[in-house]
Amino acid sequence: VGDTFDYDGKHVQIKNSPALPKPHQVDGPPILIGGTGKKKTPALAARFANEFNIPFKSLEETKDIFARVRQACVEHERDPNELVYSNALVLCCGRDEAEIKKRAEAIGRDVDELRENGLAGTPSELVDKIGTFAEAGSQRVYLQTLDLADLDHLELVASEVMPQLQ
Repeated sequence: VGDTFDYDGKHVQIKNSPALPKPHQVDGPPILIGGTGKKKTPALAARFANEFNIPFKSLEETKDIFARVRQACVEHERDPNELVYSNALVLCCGRDEAEIKKRAEAIGRDVDELRENGLAGTPSELVDKIGTFAEAGSQRVYLQTLDLADLDHLELVASEVMPQLQ
């Protein structure tokens, strides 16, 4: 803040620019790195990330991947607790089995597979499963909602799942 800069390029020259507006984040935007790579991804997260995200994997895979990232942090002499750990999971919530099945069919997915690798079930099942991901180290969960026209789905999650997580 208060500094100016000069640039003498081939096509553009700038003198005493205040470079406004200044970035909102003092240290720049947060960096989120995600993936399931065994070596490079954890090393990149350990070196550069503010958050590490696992996309669409089971609870057991989550535990393994988070452990690799934590180990990479130690190897790079970084406190593993400096990172936020998160999961992205496909959402499929229903009041009963019929509604869950209907929503899974609408997005072309199998209910059993979504229960294993996603977030599928009744509101109470979703709360319990999010709890197991939290126990595995996940601090944030991104819910991928594939049927954007199903507003009742969003209302159900907003009214019956979210209040139990806050």
